[in-house]
Amino acid sequence: MPLKDILSALVVVLIWGLNFVVIKVGLRDAPPLLLGALRFGLVAFPAILFVPRPRIPFRLVLAYALTISFGQFAFLFTAIHIGMPTGVASLVLQVQAFFTLALSALVFGDRLGGHNLVGLAIAFGGLVLLASASIGGAGVPLAGFLMTLGAALSWAVGNLVNKRIGQSDLVGLVVWSALAPVLPFLAASLLLEGPARIVDSLDHATVTLALTVAYLAFCATLIGFTLWGRLLSRHPAYKVAPLTLMVPLVGLSSAWLILGEALSIRQVAGAVLVLAGLLVNVFGARWRRLLGAS
Repeated sequence: MPLKDILSALVVVLIWGLNFVVIKVGLRDAPPLLLGALRFGLVAFPAILFVPRPRIPFRLVLAYALTISFGQFAFLFTAIHIGMPTGVASLVLQVQAFFTLALSALVFGDRLGGHNLVGLAIAFGGLVLLASASIGGAGVPLAGFLMTLGAALSWAVGNLVNKRIGQSDLVGLVVWSALAPVLPFLAASLLLEGPARIVDSLDHATVTLALTVAYLAFCATLIGFTLWGRLLSRHPAYKVAPLTLMVPLVGLSSAWLILGEALSIRQVAGAVLVLAGLLVNVFGARWRRLLGAS
C-alpha cells in the first residue's frame, strides 16, 4: 500500500476513534435517532446544491445509504445511548473487519494469504482480550453489545456495496447517499422518541450539540467515508478492512482521557495484540519476501 494511502488510513483512524467520544457528548443534548437525522441532514445540505450527482446506479447508492449510514449509526447511537461505554463500543464495532473478510470471500471470492490469517488471528485474540476485560469491568449492557454487533454487520455489508461501486466520485456518493437515511432516521425518531422530545431537543439546542453535529457530518462522514471509500476501491478488502482495528486504540485512549473510562492492564495488552495483528496482516507479505531474499 503506498505511503499516501497509509497516511489516509491513519487520518480515518484518528477521526473515527475520536468519533465515539463526540457521539457520547452529543447524546447528552439529543436522542440517538434525531442525532442521526441531524448528522446526515447536514452532510446533504447545502453540499448537495454544489456537488454533482455521481453516475452510480440508484440501487447501489440506496444500498450504501441504508447500510453504511442508517443501519450502522441507528444501532451504534442507540447502543451508546442505552449505556454502551464508548471505548468498548469502539472495539466491538471493529468486528466489521472480520464480517467484511468473510462476506468478501463469499461474494467476491477474495483469497486470504497465510500472513493474513495469522494477522487476523492475533488481532482477533486482542479483540477478545479487550472485550473480556471491558465487559468484565465496565458494566456493558447486553442489548448495547448486540446493537453494536448489528452496527458492525451493517458496516461490513456497506463495505461490499462500496467495493461493488468501485472507482467513483466518492464525495458525490457520500453527499448524495446522505439524503436517503434522513427520512428513515426522522420516521424512527418520531415513532420511538416522540415529537415532544424532538421539539424539546431542537428548542434547547446548545453550541455543544451544534459542534457535535458538525464534527459528525464533516469530519466523520464527509472526510472519513470519502477516504475510506477511496481505500476500498483501490485495494482488496482484506488489506483495507483490518486497518480499522486501530480505531479502538484511539477510541479507548480518548474515552479514558476525556470521559474518564479507565484502561486496565488487560485492555492495554489486548490493544497491543490488535496492533501486532494489524502489522502482520498489512506488512506480512513484504516481510516474508524480504526474509526470502536475504
